[in-house]
Amino acid sequence: MTRVVLGSASSGRLKVLRQAGIDPLVVVSGVDEDRLIDNLGPDASPGDVVCALAQAKAEQVAGELDAAVATDCVVIGCDSMLHLDGGLCGKPESVEAARQLWQSMAGRSGQLYTGHCVIRLQDNNIVHCEAQTSITTVHFGTPEPDDLEAYLADGESLRVAGGFTLDGLGGWFIDGVDGDPSAVVGIGLPLTRVLLRRAGLSIAALWADNAEPRR
Repeated sequence: MTRVVLGSASSGRLKVLRQAGIDPLVVVSGVDEDRLIDNLGPDASPGDVVCALAQAKAEQVAGELDAAVATDCVVIGCDSMLHLDGGLCGKPESVEAARQLWQSMAGRSGQLYTGHCVIRLQDNNIVHCEAQTSITTVHFGTPEPDDLEAYLADGESLRVAGGFTLDGLGGWFIDGVDGDPSAVVGIGLPLTRVLLRRAGLSIAALWADNAEPRR
């Protein structure tokens, strides 16, 4: 039995996997994201940044798993950031920061970079590790001022990269996406499928081993 481990606290990523037939074990990493980004330096590309973050999260989780789980499992780490005006935007640090971000991206388009890392463990050893990035163009609408303030008051914008999400309240203000919608939520199923296959795993087998318990 190959257990799927999601190295993320994201409810969006968990929901995507569950809706796709995988009920993962959730283990949250404690990676210092700001420190890692600083260590990468200002010349790191957006793809390099999110890949490095995703891999760091997956590696930390893989190193902390119980021996019973690490006997046969696959760890998935992810990280998303919005690229806008030449800079990367993670989770806003305050409501005011989220407001300014929305005011700058309203009526425009930005690229959401999502890093994915898959680590395969067998007999408590890492036998495969690979990271890649998906890029999705997000077309933002222009919320009415009262709608934006209500959205900011909810607090969702502080919990998600770029201050928005497609599968929550922020979905009202997304006019469209070019690319993989699941990656906008936080984990791209097409890319993850490819990475899992390269690790020697099939979706059918993971469905069988990680099905959500029937209620």
